[in-house]
Amino acid sequence: MDQNVLVSSCVFICLVMLWSSVVVPKAEARAFFVFGDSLVDNGNNNYLITTARADSYPYGIDYPTHRATGRFSNGLNIPDIISEQIGSEPTLPYLSPELDGERLLVGANFASAGIGILNDTGIQFINIIRISRQLQYFEQYQQRVSALIGEEEAVRLVNEALVLITLGGNDFVNNYFLVPFSARSRQFALPDYVVYLISEYRKILVRLYELGARRVLVTGTGPLGCVPAELAQRSRNGECAPDLQQASDLFNPQLVQLLNQLNSEIGSDVYISANAFQMNMDFITNPQAFGFVTSKVACCGQGPYNGIGLCTPLSNLCPNRDIYAFWDPFHPSERANRLIVERFMIGSNKYMNPMNLSTIMQLDSRT
Repeated sequence: MDQNVLVSSCVFICLVMLWSSVVVPKAEARAFFVFGDSLVDNGNNNYLITTARADSYPYGIDYPTHRATGRFSNGLNIPDIISEQIGSEPTLPYLSPELDGERLLVGANFASAGIGILNDTGIQFINIIRISRQLQYFEQYQQRVSALIGEEEAVRLVNEALVLITLGGNDFVNNYFLVPFSARSRQFALPDYVVYLISEYRKILVRLYELGARRVLVTGTGPLGCVPAELAQRSRNGECAPDLQQASDLFNPQLVQLLNQLNSEIGSDVYISANAFQMNMDFITNPQAFGFVTSKVACCGQGPYNGIGLCTPLSNLCPNRDIYAFWDPFHPSERANRLIVERFMIGSNKYMNPMNLSTIMQLDSRT
């Protein structure tokens, strides 16, 4: 072979090898995006000037690092456990400086403790990432990923991603029922308020679809009247507070109806309803059957049911978090979160409608 041809061939092969070593990264695992409130926030509020934060002991006492991370849990929260179950890395908070480069391909958590469907929910927490802003950050995220892997791959990553959104509880607890004669309770009777919330939630869910989300897990509210904070303030004999339970009873069926309507309009099962009310009520009504000693008293807190104020270093703290359904006055313990995610994964239509997450993963792996 001519020596010049040989040299040229070697140069070409070397260039190909060099190019292959700097090829644009691709997203291999399924991305996961999280929107919502403190039930799913994994640390965004750490970066904000706000009173809605979980960045000090004893939060995180059972987290792998045994340090507070901004999760409103003794350990892992629901998105962490979903990531674990689907074989993905945990998503980072969107505001974290560590969320950069290839770590963006895992997805992102945009959730912020204290927020609701409405912009006036959680105003007492001062600076939180309202849902409209979370969606703006999702747009910004997509621009960042497009710069990393190209626009076409970025669109594919988002279309194939799993999305979790958890909203609604704070619109009752930290708005309508926050104080007697609140502005919203003077404006709306409870049934009319729920209709208004659902109409506003529709806009949020439609916007998520417009931004590329094609598999969206939507949780209803849990049994709001049964959390230790509400038992401490509203319960006489340890029974769940009826006004807040009524709010859940009105909101959840209308949310399911909305999701069915949206799926019908789209012609595809984009939105999956997660019955958080029933998932929680299972262990609230029969805690011993799930290995809990109580579903009324929080592990960390003070006052009746450890339901008054915040969980702080000065609070009562139980020695074994695994036997308490509630970690603090509002949030489930890690073990309760694991029971909830188990229902996400393999629950019947009573819990996940029209299908559970295991079925979703099997279906989507074939397409």
